[in-house]
Amino acid sequence: MPSSKLLIYGSYGYTGKLIVDECLRRGIKPVLAGRNGTKLKEQAVTHELEYRAFPLDIVSTVAGKLVDIDAVLHCAGPFIHTAEVMSEACLGSGTHYLDITGEIEVFEMMASKSGKAKAAGIVLLPGVGFDVVPSDCLARHASEQMPDARFLKLFISFNGTFSAGTAATAIEHFAKGGSVRKGGAITKVEPGWKTEEVNFISYTGLTVTIPWGDVSTAYYSTGIADIEVYMRLPKKAIKRMKIGRFLQPLTRLAFVRNYLKKKVRRMGDGPDASERKKGETRVLSTVTDDAGNSRSFLQISPEGYTLTARTATDCALRVMNGEANNGFQTPSLAFGSDYIMDFEGVSRQSV
Repeated sequence: MPSSKLLIYGSYGYTGKLIVDECLRRGIKPVLAGRNGTKLKEQAVTHELEYRAFPLDIVSTVAGKLVDIDAVLHCAGPFIHTAEVMSEACLGSGTHYLDITGEIEVFEMMASKSGKAKAAGIVLLPGVGFDVVPSDCLARHASEQMPDARFLKLFISFNGTFSAGTAATAIEHFAKGGSVRKGGAITKVEPGWKTEEVNFISYTGLTVTIPWGDVSTAYYSTGIADIEVYMRLPKKAIKRMKIGRFLQPLTRLAFVRNYLKKKVRRMGDGPDASERKKGETRVLSTVTDDAGNSRSFLQISPEGYTLTARTATDCALRVMNGEANNGFQTPSLAFGSDYIMDFEGVSRQSV
């Protein structure tokens, strides 16, 4: 695929840098892009790559920057503020669109554009990172083992820390509360709505409902209408989440969110190489039918940011190779429920 061009927007961010490194490791020379021309130039000079500096404001202007690009891998969040312009520009330029979002609203936005994408001859594939590749593949695998399942729960556990960008996105969305899917519809619930003690085989932990991207994507991947997603968190963090319900109205104020985002960005970019090497993620998927019968599956994979760099790069390559159907796709719809098993360090078992 030497003639194909991949553009990485937000290439100088924490996750963007990891993806650029993974591209170079695989012999791909992406076009670097983002708002900050100074950071882009420095990164481009270091790696001897082409770069393009432009903001995501006017769709037609952005589309003009993409006319010779085969696929965009969008890495600049919060995506609720950036994905609309970039995806519309891709529709206008006939460029495949991928991103690393975990935001429910963005998945739903992309699903609503599926018809337009098919007409434009492009793939819309959001969520090609840790959220949601491993969990989406496991959810579909579980549903394939119990085709008449009516209820799906996903429990996520990870060892490691968040990047500043991930934390900023979480702050942006805290004001909106939690989300689950009931009867096929995404339904708002309070932060910390439900908790459940879960056995992740090597350890147990308390988990709490979170508005993870699978609340959206697992519905399209499995057809299951009732979905809840949980994350293992310390008891103190869950307590603070519940207390935060009373502060939720404050976070609806833009200046409060901006203040909190500035605070987390001062904490550093994210886990370093040694932390990423030691980290791992576990996802437990449980499906239940109308009779109350259940089946559960545990999947273990590398640390989230390491996995994101690998899956995002690989998804982009596969899309440019024509391996995904045009229109909106989830990772497992595009490449199958066993796609995640192609990556080193991933295992899966029935429990």
